[in-house]
Amino acid sequence: MELTERFDWQGRRIAWGRAGSGPAVVFCHGTPFSSLVWRPFAEALSRDFTVHLWDMPGYGRSSKHAGHPVGFGVQAEAFAALLAHWGLDRPHVIAHDFGGAVSLRAHLHGGVPYASLMLVDVVAIPPSGSPFFTYVGENPDLLGRLPAYVHEAILRAYIQGASHRGLRDADLDQLVRPWTGDDGQPAFYRQIAGYDERFLEENERELGRIDIPVRILWGAQDTWLSSDIGHRLRKLIPGADLALIDGAGHLMQYDAPIPLMDQIRTWLPPRS
Repeated sequence: MELTERFDWQGRRIAWGRAGSGPAVVFCHGTPFSSLVWRPFAEALSRDFTVHLWDMPGYGRSSKHAGHPVGFGVQAEAFAALLAHWGLDRPHVIAHDFGGAVSLRAHLHGGVPYASLMLVDVVAIPPSGSPFFTYVGENPDLLGRLPAYVHEAILRAYIQGASHRGLRDADLDQLVRPWTGDDGQPAFYRQIAGYDERFLEENERELGRIDIPVRILWGAQDTWLSSDIGHRLRKLIPGADLALIDGAGHLMQYDAPIPLMDQIRTWLPPRS
């Protein structure tokens, strides 16, 4: 499932793709990833659902213009505009990492209705971010000028650390590739520099207003975001349930794809 379509929004070019038929399911990726992490799941679900993938502006195959902010607020606005462009009314949304905060903000502050929401190891409430994330946020211009081979070595080690089981070389290569080259390297550091935890604080204050079905999944071995955050989310979101997936780190899509797919299948409504 390739992102063959483009949506122009406020000077940005958003890459997206759609496949299948049936109820709408939309996947939101996180950072420093792209829709690539969801592609196998979207392809499998396309037999029973109309699945939508997209790369946030500044990520993957979408535009990476140096002058465009890429924080939570902008991404939530972009998501709302894209859903309107698709003409979707109350899709099922499945979000990972940064995509959790984006989808929550679009719903809580943008008034975008969903049929249901699945949150997978999400950035959603404070605190968040590793020491490396903090350091990058304080030195984005310096790190953006690193020699390419040093940058790639750092990037590979960083992304590899999101997996509990360890990523295959081919998978790691795919995840690293968008952040290399003249456009990708500075874009990687910009998206971290644009991180603003105040949006997470706003989300946290509003979570009690959610009145749609919510399921939270968390890798039991997630070293990027502790499962304690998942437990806090479950308490803050009315009616939400939580499942911990053993053997999975932050990249559950690669560490535990079968348990993750089982959770998604049992969560989404059966096709009539």
